Amino acid sequence: MPKNQLTEKDLRALRYLRNAIVHRGVSPSVRDLAHFLGRKSPRTAFVILQGLIEKGWIKRKPDGDLQIRKDLPATEDHARTIEVPLVGNVACGVPLLAEQNIEAHVPVATTLAKPGQKHFLLRAVGNSMNAAGINDGDLVLVRQQAQADNGDKVVALIDDEATIKEFHRERRVVVLKPRSKDKSQRSIVLSGNFIIQGVVIATISKLD
Repeated sequence: MPKNQLTEKDLRALRYLRNAIVHRGVSPSVRDLAHFLGRKSPRTAFVILQGLIEKGWIKRKPDGDLQIRKDLPATEDHARTIEVPLVGNVACGVPLLAEQNIEAHVPVATTLAKPGQKHFLLRAVGNSMNAAGINDGDLVLVRQQAQADNGDKVVALIDDEATIKEFHRERRVVVLKPRSKDKSQRSIVLSGNFIIQGVVIATISKLD
């Protein structure tokens, strides 16, 4: 068997790790993996995990969390996709697409993520955009750009924290409006000190 080829156990483990990281934002422990594989001892899971690291499929970040370095082996379904980085919880002061923020690279259809443009995926947090179809835990596909038009759903960086809101420019200020069923949500009025990271072009609902 070629050095980097995945066994059936490797594939099962990689699918589990990928789904946990991409769809739930959870970095499973060795014991979690052992439980999924039906093993009482974590030893087997540890060996499989180390093998996936050595084969270059995953890596451990400095904080100990796992990062998916390559997606599952390509199939015909992946023929017209490109790899898009999934950004997790963004640390204050750390650039949005810094290596430590990237949890995985996810294949996205080229009909959504147009080749030649830069994109990233961000996990939505909270309910401020649920009336616009973006719910807590959903992934949003974002096209990187520094400008936005009125009505665009944008990812804005305010005081080093990313937020998803609807963009409106009104006279000398920018208003970032929630689109929420929760009437307690309020608009954010800005005259400066913010950065538009990109425009939301699609939403991928979370898997329960």
